[in-house]
Amino acid sequence: MAKVGLLSLLYPLLLSALVLNCHCQERKLHVVYMGDRSHEDESVATKHHSMLHRVLGSASAAKDSLVYSYGKSFNGFAAKLTQEEASRISDMDGVISVNPSRTYKLHTTRSWDFVNLTIDKVGAPQESDVVIGLLDTGIWPEHPSFNDTGFGPPPSKWKGSCTNTNFTCNNKIIGARYYNSENQYYGGDIPSPRDSEGHGTHTASTASGIEADASYFGLAKGVARGGVPSSRIAVYKVCWSSGCGSADILKAFDDAIADGVDIISVSLGSEWPVDYFDDPIAIGSFHAMKKGILTANSAGNSGPSPVSVANYSPWTLTVAASSIDRKFVAKMELGNGQIFTGITINTFDLNGTSYPLIWGGDAANYTIGSSPDIARLCLPGAMSSDKVSGKIVFCEALWDGSGILTANGVGTIMSDVNFVNPDVAFSWPLPTTIISPENGRTVLEYIRSTENPTATIFVTDPWKDVMAPMVASFSSRGPSPISPDILKPDITAPGVDILAGWSPLSPSSVYYGDTRSTLYNIISGTSMSCPHVSGAAAYVKAVHPKWSPAAIKSALMTTAHVMDPTKHEDLEFAYGSGQINPVAARHPGLVFDASEKDYINFLCKQGYNASTLGLITGDNSTCAGTTPGRAWDLNYPSFSLYVLDGQQIMGTFTRTVTNVGAANSTYKATSYVPELIGLAIEPSVLTFSEVGQTQTFTVKVAGPAISQQPIISGAIVWTDGSYVVRTPIVVYNYLPGAPYNLDTAAANPTMQRSLVYKKVQSIRNSQTRL
Repeated sequence: MAKVGLLSLLYPLLLSALVLNCHCQERKLHVVYMGDRSHEDESVATKHHSMLHRVLGSASAAKDSLVYSYGKSFNGFAAKLTQEEASRISDMDGVISVNPSRTYKLHTTRSWDFVNLTIDKVGAPQESDVVIGLLDTGIWPEHPSFNDTGFGPPPSKWKGSCTNTNFTCNNKIIGARYYNSENQYYGGDIPSPRDSEGHGTHTASTASGIEADASYFGLAKGVARGGVPSSRIAVYKVCWSSGCGSADILKAFDDAIADGVDIISVSLGSEWPVDYFDDPIAIGSFHAMKKGILTANSAGNSGPSPVSVANYSPWTLTVAASSIDRKFVAKMELGNGQIFTGITINTFDLNGTSYPLIWGGDAANYTIGSSPDIARLCLPGAMSSDKVSGKIVFCEALWDGSGILTANGVGTIMSDVNFVNPDVAFSWPLPTTIISPENGRTVLEYIRSTENPTATIFVTDPWKDVMAPMVASFSSRGPSPISPDILKPDITAPGVDILAGWSPLSPSSVYYGDTRSTLYNIISGTSMSCPHVSGAAAYVKAVHPKWSPAAIKSALMTTAHVMDPTKHEDLEFAYGSGQINPVAARHPGLVFDASEKDYINFLCKQGYNASTLGLITGDNSTCAGTTPGRAWDLNYPSFSLYVLDGQQIMGTFTRTVTNVGAANSTYKATSYVPELIGLAIEPSVLTFSEVGQTQTFTVKVAGPAISQQPIISGAIVWTDGSYVVRTPIVVYNYLPGAPYNLDTAAANPTMQRSLVYKKVQSIRNSQTRL
């Protein structure tokens, strides 16, 4: 018995050790980043093969292991390695980081008019020379938004190519590639740049689509277009039904930079904070910046939780999502004449006919083990078709509607205590509306007190939203989890209920089994706001082709429309500098410019290893004379001052502005800050005598010791009477890295959500897949 007892104790340990050993010996895809592009005589691919040969022991094993060589725009490779092999490579000279390839998630007419970029303001000849590169799920090339009638050949600078696998480019879509390093395809995945998800077609048409008649099954009829309809599109398909691989993302950046794109749009991101040089988006966008290419990326869809922003590198433009002045409302009417409204997209017309109304809990499928408590949520399989068929069902949860659809129900009225004030409209596979929990209780009382309750659901009407723009609840919030001295997000743009192109192969509602096909869809997410800013950046780039990425970014930020702080308790952590104003951004007056050297100095101050940064720059004296400290002198068009609990408010920022307005001009500064903050600008008057001239000023911020202080904010405004240059300033208490670096449950604000919230979030993700 003693032996048996001992074996029973040892067996799980031995099994765990065996499994662990198996996993350690299993080869998995890893991304090896080595910094700047090699200038040695030896080819990059040969060097990478040689490194693998040394570790794996044979040339054939090295060849089988190597998946990608990154060498066009920066140095690195992707290879299949065990943990031990990856560790040995990480110890080699010249290697900056080695990481397992991670899966990143996607973060989707009237919106361009809402930000004042009307059709009469676009169409300048130089706009056709601008190429927008999109890292996404591909594109549907035959879509009306990408018709190339009237387009000439691609600009002479273009060096890209088109993968002609089930795909044909034209003079609008001038480049198309796809990447699947794991060579795994699921469901409707197509091994081609062709889009089967819909997300990539939506983002591409938002940024660059031509004018085309559009509607979603008759709703929101009008003309849809992108921000710069005459610009060109280059597609880099890195996302599939299973997600977006980091090895593929980095390879797409490598190609896009070398191909000659002008703007890169990335509507995807990590679900967890990662260091800059462990993140393929931060790495790729850094090298894009070095080549004069601005990367716009989405803030993420994890709001309104604080410190949830997914992309935060200072050399990219991070975009939040806000509403436009249109919302979609679907009314329902009970048999007693009571009418309730909900934020919903319903295109099914019941012609005002009333149908029997039941509570989901009264239609439990007992045969499969359901119960009223389960059936009230209307989950798939939990419903009795005998009781649901031909009826409208009141459900106490948000789901995809399939539980009622498959039970032959007519429609559904949803109400969820965890979804009180929805600011996003979802579409469903059957007549649906979503009402408030309070109205839901009224509906349930009506059902229980009426002998033959009935109801009907009406087709959605577009309503004027007088509260717009407001940042969406799902939009990820700041501060930056890595560098809180940099205010993130940078800006906000329309990302709620956006009508744009869609793949006819993708489901047209939140239900993946919805077989209806459409060329346009209405979806929401920072994935949708990001291409708005990509289009706005292309609009500025067209008239200022020599401007640096930082100058274009500065122009968009300092001219942004000021958001209403009374509608947003998290202030600039929600919307950054404000909502994009593309027309004003073409003529910003002053810009806050920055170069690779400035960002390297920032990284030196953040404590990055000098030799590592030297590999990125190719300069061994990268951090010479730089002392680690706060990032207050990075020439950023906003000011962020975090203070530990109990410390005084104190910081000095240095900024340099470049005159891009009138040659002879004098700008005067005015500050708008709460009484708690003392602010001094020196000098407060800047005089310029020529375009391109620079002037430097300092901003000293002071105040009392503060503790547990959420964000307080103000702004500094420079004006010469014609141009207005606005930069926000924020002060707040923060422990850098929190809550991700806190160990104890008591100290850690939980990042977990209830299962019900996760269910709602999964519906959101089905609508906001990048």
